[in-house]
Amino acid sequence: MAHDPRQQAKLSVYSRKTRKCSVPMNEQGKYLKVSQYYGENVYNYHLSKSLSLEDKDSLKQVIDGKRTITKDLASKIANSVMDWAIAKGATHFCHWFQPLTGSTAEKHDAFLSFDGDRPLEALSASQLMQGEPDASSFPNGGSRATFEARGYTTWDLTSPIFIKEAANGKTLVIPTAFVSYHGDALDTKTPLLRSDLRINEVMNKFCHLIGMKDVQKVYTTCGAEQEYFLIDKAFYFGRQDLVMTGRALFGSLTSRNQQLEDHYFGLIEDRVLAYMQEVEIELYKMGIPAKTRHNEVAPGQFEMAPIFKDSNTAADNNQIVMTVLRTVALKHDFVCLLHEKPFAGVNGSGKHLNWSMSTDTDVNLLEPGHNPHENFRFLAVVASVVEAVYRHQDIIRMGIASHGNDHRLGANEAPPSIMSVFLGDTLTKIFESMISGGKYVHSARQILDLGARQLADLFKDNTDRNRTSPFAFTGNKFEFRACGSSASIGYPLSILNAAIIDVFEETNKIIEDEMKAGKSADDALMAVVIKWYANAQAIVFNGDGYSQDWVKEAAKRGLGNLRTTPEAIAVLKDAKKTNVLLRTGVFRESEISTRYNVMLERYIKCREIELKTLHQMVNKQIIPAAVEYKAILAASVKAHKDIGADAAVELEVLKSLADLTRNIHAQSQSLITQLEESHHKLSEEDLSKKIGSDLMPASFQIADLCNQIEELVPDEKWPVPKFYDMLFIR
Repeated sequence: MAHDPRQQAKLSVYSRKTRKCSVPMNEQGKYLKVSQYYGENVYNYHLSKSLSLEDKDSLKQVIDGKRTITKDLASKIANSVMDWAIAKGATHFCHWFQPLTGSTAEKHDAFLSFDGDRPLEALSASQLMQGEPDASSFPNGGSRATFEARGYTTWDLTSPIFIKEAANGKTLVIPTAFVSYHGDALDTKTPLLRSDLRINEVMNKFCHLIGMKDVQKVYTTCGAEQEYFLIDKAFYFGRQDLVMTGRALFGSLTSRNQQLEDHYFGLIEDRVLAYMQEVEIELYKMGIPAKTRHNEVAPGQFEMAPIFKDSNTAADNNQIVMTVLRTVALKHDFVCLLHEKPFAGVNGSGKHLNWSMSTDTDVNLLEPGHNPHENFRFLAVVASVVEAVYRHQDIIRMGIASHGNDHRLGANEAPPSIMSVFLGDTLTKIFESMISGGKYVHSARQILDLGARQLADLFKDNTDRNRTSPFAFTGNKFEFRACGSSASIGYPLSILNAAIIDVFEETNKIIEDEMKAGKSADDALMAVVIKWYANAQAIVFNGDGYSQDWVKEAAKRGLGNLRTTPEAIAVLKDAKKTNVLLRTGVFRESEISTRYNVMLERYIKCREIELKTLHQMVNKQIIPAAVEYKAILAASVKAHKDIGADAAVELEVLKSLADLTRNIHAQSQSLITQLEESHHKLSEEDLSKKIGSDLMPASFQIADLCNQIEELVPDEKWPVPKFYDMLFIR
């Protein structure tokens, strides 16, 4: 029926055409290679004709942290940036920052200025370096009163300036940090930048202690894989819950979904592939190295992954990736869903953070080497990372907490909420042999006398992958698999870095003491391995993280299991656990309390929106659909009885539907009443616990009743798009 919204949505989807975008070409009309247009919308000061060689060298020193920028140099750069941007067609510039919303923010200013009555384009040094948005209007956890509105954006020289294209113009985008009047971080970038500085200090010292004297800089790297769902926008706007909350609050699962495992790495449909190709073109222009694309496990789910970059740039790039995924989707009449669990019953989406540490001499400190010395360094770094995760497991778990991730963690599709480290059999046996003083028998039957330092090559693919581990070693990096798909990666990265800094400060002390006692660098590294692995081996688990046996085993090992966001963010109120963030200088005390309040407030608000949306949909869509069908059934029963025909089936369905309708009405009313009463009576902390422990389970029961009603109501009478529509029709 064309007048029915759901049927009309289907008709719209059936008529969609695959969108063709403008593929970059040269003046002769030939397609450009990606390498020919890659980064064309990124400012490269090396190519500037207005900056002298001395200016460029000075700017490089500023970027490397060796000197501060002068007003004169900033003015020259501002002119160079503006000239480049205007030549590319930009008319405006903006300071682009990452407030505690988890997303990005920007305010556009025109280059237009005036010299008397004469219009001209201008970008001053001060406009480049600093802005002043209203700090009180962003999440601040109560740290800012409304009348204390001053906040500053300050240019981050380490992240590339780029141009963002829109249908009718271009904007110059300047990545910035966002801080309060008193210098407190109101964003995710500032703590990450602080952690980068401290990582450089402690890891430089580590490298120099063990003889890597040529190393001048050490930095963390990250490659953030991004999972997402695509559904047609006609279906999206037909679901109030998707629009309001990002996830379907109810829906009967289709008989075939992902159990045949035929979607993962399957053939990419033309319409989806066209979308992916346009996304990649946009990202390539902005210097973001999208490398892989493929179907994910669930129907309608996909993934893209970039090449590694330094963590700060990777965090900025991932924010751009999420924005481009959303904006390009609309051009293809899709909506990109980044929620961690948009559809119950099928896999949700995560964001795997492939993390490592590299030197300016191109040495990956998590890369196994080809000689004993390199392997002792590698093993000491791995052991120190294992100790960091063990020691600070709760604060690391807190860093990936969100209302969306609560649906995913431990759901037999994602790592559990228990933090553990996967090393694989080879590395685990080597570490165990080292702390026991024994010998390790290599798979090639070569006996390695660890005491004599005769370690064979550790090939980077000598471990299998473990999809159930939240923190898995995968050859030359650790894969932090527990981060949610919608999250800003800057926050968990800054916390992970703080944990690493804390342990490596002690690692350096161990090496210094051992070498002062006359030990060699290799012996000192051996001491590090033995100390940390012996202490932290309880967190190493190479088995099935999905199993209930692991939950029991983890409890025996004394590992934490913070199942929900309210439990996880309570860690921020524990001074012993947050001390690492303060002592390493990554966060200030006021910033920790700010983040606790912001995370608590966000959890409550998002859950309240979900619960209220569910209540509205039950009253306005589900119950009316049930009542309408009940009337049809009642009329049918009466008609059958009037002619003496059997109406047993109709009567049975009618009774079932009546029971379900009565129950869902009562439970929905009870849910909203409890929410309103709790909101007025309880503190925010107690309210969050009430929501997590009582109201969310109650909402799942209501969702189940919705699903049972959906199974009874005829398909053409159902008022909202079904899972079948959204996951399979494209």
